[in-house]
Amino acid sequence: MAKKQGKEKKTTGNVFEWGLMKRMISYLGPYKGWFSIAFGLTILLSLLMPVRPFLFQYMLDNPVVAGDMEGLRLLVMAVLALLFVQTIIGYFNTYLTNWLGQSVMRDLRTQVFDHILRLRLKYYDTTPIGTLQTRTISDVETLNNVFSSGLVRILGDLLQIFAVIGTMFYISWRLTLVVLITVPILLVATYIFKTKVKAAFEQVRKSVSRINAFLQEHITGMPIVHIFNREQIEYDRFDEINDKLQKANLNSVLYYSVFFPVVEMVSALGLALIVWYGVGAIMEGFLTFGKLVAFTMYISMFFRPIRMLADQFNTLQLGMVSAERIFKVLDTQDFIKDEGQNQEVQGNHNQLSIRLEDVSFAYNEPEWVLQDINLDIQPGEKVALVGSTGSGKTTIINLISRFYEVQKGNLFINDTNIKEFELAALRSLIGVVLQDVFLFSGSIYDNISLNNSTIPMETIVEAAKKVGANEFISQLPGGYNYHVRERGATLSLGQRQLVAFARVMVYNPSILVLDEATANIDTESEEIIQKAIDTVMADRTSIMIAHRLSTIQKADKIVVLHKGKIIEVGNHHELMEQKGAYFRLHELQFAHH
Repeated sequence: MAKKQGKEKKTTGNVFEWGLMKRMISYLGPYKGWFSIAFGLTILLSLLMPVRPFLFQYMLDNPVVAGDMEGLRLLVMAVLALLFVQTIIGYFNTYLTNWLGQSVMRDLRTQVFDHILRLRLKYYDTTPIGTLQTRTISDVETLNNVFSSGLVRILGDLLQIFAVIGTMFYISWRLTLVVLITVPILLVATYIFKTKVKAAFEQVRKSVSRINAFLQEHITGMPIVHIFNREQIEYDRFDEINDKLQKANLNSVLYYSVFFPVVEMVSALGLALIVWYGVGAIMEGFLTFGKLVAFTMYISMFFRPIRMLADQFNTLQLGMVSAERIFKVLDTQDFIKDEGQNQEVQGNHNQLSIRLEDVSFAYNEPEWVLQDINLDIQPGEKVALVGSTGSGKTTIINLISRFYEVQKGNLFINDTNIKEFELAALRSLIGVVLQDVFLFSGSIYDNISLNNSTIPMETIVEAAKKVGANEFISQLPGGYNYHVRERGATLSLGQRQLVAFARVMVYNPSILVLDEATANIDTESEEIIQKAIDTVMADRTSIMIAHRLSTIQKADKIVVLHKGKIIEVGNHHELMEQKGAYFRLHELQFAHH
């Protein structure tokens, strides 16, 4: 049931991976002016931080000692004014950095989704949908923390540390050296912490990706789970994946729970050393009480950004992991080459010919699905493809639409190689109705128009009437505004097919493809669907894939495929007279009559 998921590329153990960092920062390009303002506010805040303890030191050593109440009042007002200014700057800085983060996230999500839209279908054959959801949502969300509270905060905290140390040296170099005795302990603890927690974060992201992929796949395939009584088995599998996610998260929490108390302990040790040394210095007369009080405040201002730096570095590391995953998707160049120049087909738009010349194709070489296929479909001709499962019927359709690229041979529409068409122009020529019709969550109108609001309701209703869908749509609550649940779960299979036919009528393609369109329809619905098929096939080149041979007996040409090769071509009567593969298929299906 699950698709095989490739191994994740491991990141290096470096705090910074400069290539990734440079690429991440490039997304700030459109907002470099605002980023400069945010960075400027951060610098200003960092420089203002040491001012308050300095004012308190001056207050205690001068107005308080001298009994100068007027001077004390002025200094208290200066402290209050400083706090007010810091609050205002902090507000704008916080809002601006978060706005930058959200803006970059929006741009990146858009870029990732646009990239995913253009990847060829082969990519989705090997990549779990849940993994792409994680890349587009969770991993991009993680990068928000890098831009909103990572880069700018790291720079701000570093500046604050240097500003505080500079001020401390200015006030008392002896006390400053006493404080710095504890720094080596902190550096060792930080290095161990950042190494361990990065590995834990990588495991968290991998576990989140696995659980998203598992959930998406199993919620989509829930009917199969119920039909085969696999509830307990799938529950146990989910429980195992969920358990690994819990352990990964707990590992990261463990390192935090050890590191932060270590920082607090080192900070307390620094404070104790200052008090011990400072009291003696006051007694000896080369330190004032105001300076000692200021230093106790500087201890908090010094150790707090160091603690926050460790946290921000880990935010940055987690962002690196997410960025690497996102860029891995963005660097995937698994596209169909869109180098064609032709935007329009020559000749009658609704009478197109299709020709396959020596076409061979393999999803995984050298396992050829099609081998040396030569097929001519004349303008306006109705052609049916029949054969056992795996004979290559659907593959031919995928190649005509260029969902996959022909590896050998050529494919032409009206004598023009399909590679010479612009991809969008080529696909606009082809309308497809699948056996399992996919409907999006939204109204009937949205599903027929494919959310194209420029298509008037009158056109939608007219198309629905032509294929016999208007009758059941009119009876739905809200009619064409009836809300269809995800994948069309509230409509019957026949109703979904009729909506798909109405969609085809609205977009009026030149080539119609019916891929097992009546395979799972009951007899009563089949009559309605057959009328719809006759309507949409009128005056169009059409290709039908069908297991029910009764639905293709009126086809102009029937192509019988076996193991990727054409073994018979002719109309129903000709093939029955040959008494070959088609005859045997027909006899097997109608043996009970």
